[in-house]
Amino acid sequence: MKTIVTILVFPRDRVQIEARLRSAETLEARRLRAVEAIIERVRREGDRALLELTRQFDGVRLSASQLRVPPAELEAAWRALPPADRRVLQLAKRRIEAFHRRQRRNSWTLRDTLGSRLTQRYQPLECVGIYVPGFLAALPSTVLMNAIPARVAGVARLVMATPPARSVGAACAIFAAAHLCGIREVYQVGGAQAIAALAFGTATIPRVDKVVGPGNIYVTLAKRLLYGRIDIDSMAGPSEILVLADSSARPAFVAADMISQAEHGPDSAALCIHCADAAFSQQIVSALEEQTAAAPRSGHIRKSLAAHGAIIQTETLEQAVGLANARAPEHLAVMTRRPRAVAKRLRNAGSIFVGPWTPEAIGDYTAGTNHTLPTGGTARFFSPLSVDDFLRFCNVVELTRRGVECLGPPTIRFAEMEGLHGHAQAVRERLKEL
Repeated sequence: MKTIVTILVFPRDRVQIEARLRSAETLEARRLRAVEAIIERVRREGDRALLELTRQFDGVRLSASQLRVPPAELEAAWRALPPADRRVLQLAKRRIEAFHRRQRRNSWTLRDTLGSRLTQRYQPLECVGIYVPGFLAALPSTVLMNAIPARVAGVARLVMATPPARSVGAACAIFAAAHLCGIREVYQVGGAQAIAALAFGTATIPRVDKVVGPGNIYVTLAKRLLYGRIDIDSMAGPSEILVLADSSARPAFVAADMISQAEHGPDSAALCIHCADAAFSQQIVSALEEQTAAAPRSGHIRKSLAAHGAIIQTETLEQAVGLANARAPEHLAVMTRRPRAVAKRLRNAGSIFVGPWTPEAIGDYTAGTNHTLPTGGTARFFSPLSVDDFLRFCNVVELTRRGVECLGPPTIRFAEMEGLHGHAQAVRERLKEL
């Protein structure tokens, strides 16, 4: 029987391993052209385009008045949740708020000996759009992870877009989470057309300053094309995990964490890099087979592992750490004898989960850290979503007469060095009055 996941050995299979490590999805020109057409249509036609595209792509007929979900319906969704579900969402909200409150920034002022005041002033964005996907699964966690840091930052107006529900009650958890987070503007529109609507504004949907939240490739392309008109959180790709292990790891734990990401969909990536022996690889395969057979989303899991999964055996832990840093994964689980020491050597990851008792799934929901993370190797230069993503700062400069007297002459010299007479003259005019 065909193995559920590819087994590779470093450095013997270096070429294949490097290909797996570079497994970020490429953007196809055909998709790009389709998204460009959607964006232009929404820009020109507004609500009319949204209604027609919703019927075309989602199979749902709406009127313009039905695009917005009434706040009373959001509240009703919250009341309709089972009490145990409400308690889980409230627990997650408290922990996420506690973590993100530590990220708050304060404006500051530097005063120099000339009496000058140089200030960095932080201000929240005025209006932020949150996109919550809803095709494969309802994701109330996405609402919490995006809305809570925005609220902590002080964003006054949050606008949420999510695809229209295809069945009664399908969006209940998403609407309930929106109510819990104080979001009162929720619109039933999904895909690239939702991002375009938030970027340009329509008669019904307001224009926002920034759009955050995950989505499929069409949503991602729309965010990429509209960046500059709006700010975005990141170019998020398919979900991914890398488990870094040695012979002390429990194969069942390794397999479970790999499956937790593979079940997101066929494009998701699940890797294990270990420095044990070949028998350990086979033990992980057996655990994957057993757990996948019992999983409700086994079809997604098998496709994901076949296309983007691998178990990579190295000779040393140092090699394993090096490969993990090269991959810069979204989620990096460390299951070694000294996990905390190994974690300190890991430079590139969205989130690191240390030790056998730290399943990645808890990071997705209740740990308190943000699960909106850089994907596709971008953890080398991007960070998780945070309060900073909802703040902007401006610089405020205030000089005294003494300040311009002391800094004026070197400024004039600097401006003349660059051939900018007007800059120099603006300073000279002040110096004349001293």
